[in-house]
Amino acid sequence: MKSAAASALDNALLRSKARGCLVGALLGDCLGSPYEGDNNVSKVVLQNYFDKLSGPYFKSPIKQYTDDTAMTKCISECLVDKQALDSKDLAKRFVSEYFKEPKRGYGSNVVEVFHKLRNEKYENIWRPAKEQFGGGGSYGNGGAMRIAPIALFYRNNYEKMIEAARQATMLTHTNRLAVNGALLQCIAVYLSLHRQPSHSLDVVEFTTELKQRMSDIEKADEVEEFEEQSPYSVKLKAVEEFLREDHVLDEEVDNVLGTSISALHSVPTAVYCFLRAQTAIPNIKTDCPFRRTIQYSISLGGDTDTIASMAGAIAGAYYGMEVINQSLQKHCEFIDETIQLSDSIVQCPSAT
Repeated sequence: MKSAAASALDNALLRSKARGCLVGALLGDCLGSPYEGDNNVSKVVLQNYFDKLSGPYFKSPIKQYTDDTAMTKCISECLVDKQALDSKDLAKRFVSEYFKEPKRGYGSNVVEVFHKLRNEKYENIWRPAKEQFGGGGSYGNGGAMRIAPIALFYRNNYEKMIEAARQATMLTHTNRLAVNGALLQCIAVYLSLHRQPSHSLDVVEFTTELKQRMSDIEKADEVEEFEEQSPYSVKLKAVEEFLREDHVLDEEVDNVLGTSISALHSVPTAVYCFLRAQTAIPNIKTDCPFRRTIQYSISLGGDTDTIASMAGAIAGAYYGMEVINQSLQKHCEFIDETIQLSDSIVQCPSAT
């Protein structure tokens, strides 16, 4: 299944978009992390923060990445080394990465999964995540925040991309809302990757296609009678309605779409941030739509690093690397390695 708006990408554009995607995810993570949990982010302070970091480069403490990037890195390396998503290999990489650098902001629930995986010697890589929350599994956004490399690697095979995204998520998050949130993020990156970059994206057309693809996924789900049948389709309908309005308050975005660690209440928000940033936003002074996407994501507060990381991945996949300010890049940890990983994913023979 290919996007109706998809067109062949030449090698130079594909490399630029792949770099933009993973670097966008990294910058959203690093730049959003200092504001995580802040529900009253000062627009003036945030504007000054971005103005300073985007200006002439100056030496300052490097902005460190969190678990979002650590796990994205694991998926990227698995895809490059194995030439496909190898779920057991990925589980081992997640665990190894955590025990090597545990102070990256990992949540307690995923840490519990990692301990069980290691203690049980990966006998059943799916069981620890399935056992969480009384068998209901986590509904957090931990799967969505790391999924971008899947969209890049499987860019020419939509069905395999969806299956790989499911597997990469279910190692730690098995709840339907978490899995479908990761699929939504993956599809959003996929759609952005396959569109020619411009400053006049048809946001209604983009949302309509995204909504249709999610509707197909949600209709195929088997759900309990008391559950909402298509919660992501409902959220995307709200995104569509917001995009038609001239002015939407941050409080409305928070109340309707959400800014929490729940996948349902953060992934649609990241999509909205990308689409809303196509045009000027009050209190955000920049002509760069990529920066506007990241800055707006953080300004909403809540789970700022993850929402900005997801929005940054979508925006980077659309605009490409050239629009990303070089000074911003220099202030973030792991930038060179991220560029190398994106190039390696594009060069994988199994991805084409």
